[in-house]
Amino acid sequence: MHVQSFSEIENDFTERIQRMVWCNVATVDSHNRPRSRVLHPFWEGSVGWIATGRNTPKSNHLLHNSAVSLAYVADHIKPVYIDSTAEWIDDLDQKQRIWELLINTPPPVGYNVAAFFPGGFKHPDFGLLKLTPWRIELGHLGGEARVWSR
Repeated sequence: MHVQSFSEIENDFTERIQRMVWCNVATVDSHNRPRSRVLHPFWEGSVGWIATGRNTPKSNHLLHNSAVSLAYVADHIKPVYIDSTAEWIDDLDQKQRIWELLINTPPPVGYNVAAFFPGGFKHPDFGLLKLTPWRIELGHLGGEARVWSR
């Protein structure tokens, strides 16, 4: 079932992604081949943030194609699928804001990002990806999926 506005699925979306936390994120390489990895996005409504390394294969993939696909499937009865664009955010104020949100939000949604980037949010390898979904699907095994799209 298609829903008209993100607000129609926001509560269920938030409950699901905060329970599952880790998801599969797929990018597309320069030969148009998908590649997946497990990451921990932090969501503010329908906007996602990923603290991740800048010098990784995903950086090269995003230069070629900014589309990413996410799948939260820890609960196979109620998966969440997200199709999105990803863009690097280099603004230090925004990087600091998300850094502090990650550190100050209780686990499992928040986490100690400094364990991955001991140099802090100014470290040159600390990357911040902004996810802007164009489609979010809340699946339901044996039931009807709810889909929001821009």
